[in-house]
Amino acid sequence: MKMIIVAGTPGSGKTAVLIHALKSLKTKNLKSSVVKIDCLYTDDDQKFAKIGVPVKIGLSMDMCPDHYAIYNVEDMLSWAQENDSDYLIVETAGLCHRCAPYTKNSLGVCVIDATSGPNTPLKVGPFLSTADIAVITKGDMISQAEREIFREKILEVNPKAKIIEANGLSGQGCVELAEEMINTKEVSEEEKLRHSAPLAVCTLCVGETKVNKKHHRGILRRIDGFESYEGE
Repeated sequence: MKMIIVAGTPGSGKTAVLIHALKSLKTKNLKSSVVKIDCLYTDDDQKFAKIGVPVKIGLSMDMCPDHYAIYNVEDMLSWAQENDSDYLIVETAGLCHRCAPYTKNSLGVCVIDATSGPNTPLKVGPFLSTADIAVITKGDMISQAEREIFREKILEVNPKAKIIEANGLSGQGCVELAEEMINTKEVSEEEKLRHSAPLAVCTLCVGETKVNKKHHRGILRRIDGFESYEGE
């Protein structure tokens, strides 16, 4: 089984790019299963279903979508194996810009929107800095100079990333992404993360609504950047 983990900010075009790549895999008789992870709602399963790909929805609700994805990797791989799939594709939300979902033997794909601003690559954290591939979308909506600056910012954050410019409408660049999927290695029985997941241990995470600091425990970071752990 090969596992492709796709992260990116909302609206960056993850689903559109994936659909074109999956169509390319199907022409080579390669079977894929897709798990779409979001927080509260998604109808992207209908889009994957239209191209005949098995799809499962995972809604993390009150749990960090990153933690939710990691916690359920084993079950997702088992489900894909039941479907007799060659690939498990996990599309995860990455909503907090601190997403770190990639495992060591998966293919980590970051989809990033070129129209989001030249400094966006500096803001999104490990789901770009630890990715194998950075897929730039919507590059046709900005100038050539802006595209070059955006590429340089990506390489500043992740010098080893392979950059693919893709168009979710026309499918340009998505065949190249599919080829990278074909050439990736298989996952192991005991996968490990490439990077630590976001911190999510505090009283706010379990429902505390009082604002005053005296009510809060867990892993806490002050406005001056000092981080501490309070509690048992």
